[in-house]
Amino acid sequence: MKPEIRHHLTDALLMAYATGALPEAFNLAVAAHISMCDECRAQLGAFDAIGGALIEDGQAAAMPDNSFAACLARAKATPPAAAPPRTNGVLPAPVRAYVGGDLDVVRWRPVGMGVRQAILPTDRRATARLIRIPAGVAVPDHGHRGTELTLVLQGAFLDATDRFGLGDIEVANEDLQHTPIADVGVDCICLTATDAPLRFSKLGHRIAQRFLRI
Repeated sequence: MKPEIRHHLTDALLMAYATGALPEAFNLAVAAHISMCDECRAQLGAFDAIGGALIEDGQAAAMPDNSFAACLARAKATPPAAAPPRTNGVLPAPVRAYVGGDLDVVRWRPVGMGVRQAILPTDRRATARLIRIPAGVAVPDHGHRGTELTLVLQGAFLDATDRFGLGDIEVANEDLQHTPIADVGVDCICLTATDAPLRFSKLGHRIAQRFLRI
């Protein structure tokens, strides 16, 4: 049964993903969302079609005569990527490929108040992490120095803007100050991607964030 997704990616993010302009961590969050969301996947397909039309109408660049043969040789020399494990678990396929499995292999680290995180290996332009928030627990009040994408993989959370359930993605920027609270019933598990440190309200949280890389 597919989730009823109400919060989607912006056109700007989908366009940036289609053109390869996003940091790796953001690419992961977008890929995970579109693997769950028919609407955003269709919109991405439309942007890809527009991009293809623009390339087709553009001027061709001069290339050496052996370019095609060199491309084929390089493709044959590159080993095929390992397919992500097929499971019925919580993590979508793009995330499983980074983790190496589902939740049972995630290396969680405590960050306080029962909240745990696992930072995923991506390039340094942004940070991707899995966050597990116990049901009913609030994340400390914070703002943002850049952009933060938060994709719900299990459960739900609420903040001043709305409720975000399975498959929903929240796009936060410098204008949003919030205190996300995991909904009751089941732990909330999210994939987040940030391109700048968060801006915590309390001094203790600001001191801790340098050690927790938040």
